[in-house]
Amino acid sequence: MANDGPVEHGYPHLETVRAAITALYKRLSYDTIQTFATSVAPVDVAFCDTDDLHLGAQRVARELVRHYRLPDARLVVGFREMTHAANVELTAGPEYFVELNDRFRTHRRDIGAALAHEVMHVYLHRLGLSFPGTRENEILTDTATTYLGAGWLLLDAYREDAASSQKLGYLTPEEFGYVLAKRALVFGEDPSVWFTSPQAYTAYVKGMARARQDGQQPPLTAAGWAGRRRYAHDRRHAGPGPDARLDAPYTFTPDVGGRLRVSFPCPTCHQRIRVPVRGRVRARCALCRTVLECDT
Repeated sequence: MANDGPVEHGYPHLETVRAAITALYKRLSYDTIQTFATSVAPVDVAFCDTDDLHLGAQRVARELVRHYRLPDARLVVGFREMTHAANVELTAGPEYFVELNDRFRTHRRDIGAALAHEVMHVYLHRLGLSFPGTRENEILTDTATTYLGAGWLLLDAYREDAASSQKLGYLTPEEFGYVLAKRALVFGEDPSVWFTSPQAYTAYVKGMARARQDGQQPPLTAAGWAGRRRYAHDRRHAGPGPDARLDAPYTFTPDVGGRLRVSFPCPTCHQRIRVPVRGRVRARCALCRTVLECDT
């Protein structure tokens, strides 16, 4: 939790974020992810200063448990002085103890954001889905929270001005915006109407621009002129050697018959797709079922 401290910006964790989206599709399946098409509604996690602190926190926790479809999970929420925003004790369940930073006693509007992350820890724990290393696992948790419909709360908790700052989660604001945009492009949902923080809206706009770039890389037909020209050059010089590009999102390899194939990440789930190099090709991602128009 950045509390009046510096807030990191940009996309330093982008590869881990993309790996987390792929892992979600692999572990949950396309059909399960589709059941999260509707995000947590603001009214369901609203928290005002006149609400009872503990009863209100329990109510919000129950709503997030319901959103994530966690059967027989009960959260007991408490508050204490701590460095991090929150912590959850991961046990066999069905009862889980969540501690929130004492800061939230007076910043109640952000309790939903903190609980969204902690309840996702329980969800991933029950799934048996994790990444090696604490930081990578926290990035997975932030990404899953956002992609499955509750992470807009985390981005909306980001506020920054010349005198103070606050940010929850391990992703940068722009990375939260990127994952929200990836979700919006899949489900046709616009989370920006729920933002109360102008900085959150700005980060979402930047994240959407970055997310759209994923669908504008060759060999996709939506790639721009410069990308198409670079791709044509790389295709002519495909194979090991000084002209092979190491920074391109695609790679060329021969199949068993010696015919050239190109592999590239799906712009939706980032699973790599491999198709023959033969001009116009329509490919369907087996993981997220996205149909892609390619010019190989």
